[in-house]
Amino acid sequence: MAASIVESVESLRFPWQTVDPFLFCVYHVDDYPAGTEEMGPKASLEGRNLGQDFGNKDGWNMYHGKEIPGFPRHPHRGFETVTFTRRGLIDHSDSLGATARFGNGDVQWMTAGKGVEHCEMFPLVEREQHNLTEFFQIWLNLPSRNKMATPHFAIFWAHQIPEQTFTDAAGRKTRLVMAAGAIGEQPAPPPPPSSWAAEPSNEVAIWTINLEPGAQWTLPAASAGLSRSLYLFEGEVTLGGSALSGRVRAAVRSHLPCTIENGDAPAQLLLLQGRPIGEPVAAHGPFVMNNHAELQRAFDDYQRGLFGRWQWPNSAPVHPREAERFAIHADGHRESAAAALATQAES
Repeated sequence: MAASIVESVESLRFPWQTVDPFLFCVYHVDDYPAGTEEMGPKASLEGRNLGQDFGNKDGWNMYHGKEIPGFPRHPHRGFETVTFTRRGLIDHSDSLGATARFGNGDVQWMTAGKGVEHCEMFPLVEREQHNLTEFFQIWLNLPSRNKMATPHFAIFWAHQIPEQTFTDAAGRKTRLVMAAGAIGEQPAPPPPPSSWAAEPSNEVAIWTINLEPGAQWTLPAASAGLSRSLYLFEGEVTLGGSALSGRVRAAVRSHLPCTIENGDAPAQLLLLQGRPIGEPVAAHGPFVMNNHAELQRAFDDYQRGLFGRWQWPNSAPVHPREAERFAIHADGHRESAAAALATQAES
């Protein structure tokens, strides 16, 4: 029985390998130095391929940023981006008119749908100490009926993200943080309306799983026929009887419970689960459609300026250093992490 739970194991590449309905996953960990007055790195940029800096020189990257690290203005169509943060801050702006600063456990969920431009920049707000940035960037596909859905932008603050802690017979703990899907009575915030994750029968789950040394926890069974991937990115574990170490992806059978037994050091995994969409995928860069003709239309529509209006002063805007975590939506509605937490406490 134990051997049949794990279908396959493979070493992780960049980006991490994903299975339908997921398209893309990258785990970003950048130990940025202290920030300048402009919130760029207080360090020489000599020797970096600015604009395409993915070499991890000195333990951090500028990515497509040239002064501040991050991903300046770029388009998307046909899928969703889920930015699942753990540490650090991200400044978002888009062609819908939405803008935000989020991070430190928040989740940003954007349905690109028929087309949007956005940027995600990493302001280095700490001037006297390092600026550690850690997050997952996950792309979730849209079914053909929703490829041209109205774009949607949502922020889920860290205190709104369900957490569960399980204690095994030896008193060792396993902690789950659930950006989509949940165990128990506290569900994750509702995904955007056109999302594949918005349909409960698709059983989409995006969780981090942190195990104390020696901890044991069993991932419950879900429905048969789901894609269920467990990504080990720290530690060594035994998964359904199979020993795993290094950075690996294990495909496990969704209809069977899967026991995770940790080794002598803390371990961390990411779970991506969902019912496959099962449609053709035609992808090129930032566009994911069902066929080549739809891809060509995406490029044509983007060139014609049909992805909204960019109203920001440059292609890589950031908010003032002192700005708290907040979001302004396309309709002008403003919210903040602090105000949302206070409202929750009052209720």
